Amino acid sequence: MTTDSASLLHLIATIRPKTEHAHDARNAILSLMTVTRGESGCHRFDLYQSPDGLTLYLHEIWENADALRDHHAADYTTAVFDDYRNWLQEPPEIQELHPVDCAPADGRGG
Repeated sequence: MTTDSASLLHLIATIRPKTEHAHDARNAILSLMTVTRGESGCHRFDLYQSPDGLTLYLHEIWENADALRDHHAADYTTAVFDDYRNWLQEPPEIQELHPVDCAPADGRGG
């Protein structure tokens, strides 16, 4: 896909598991990585964690809102969302971002 970065949907999802479910939540997301990255509308799906491992962050870039809706409707995603009901302190916080100055998808600066 050669879509201009500014026209894509950029998100950061902040996920705060209960301490006793931090490992479960992390592993559930890790189980989605390959299949999600293979979705036609997914440009980026990267997992980060805080230094203490108790907060997870997903950096996501989607072709558009329809691609994100398709991802959220997928069986593998809804299964994780079902588990989140017991595992998280609060619902995930989703922030839409608007790019200002971003490196190309290959990570090279020029």
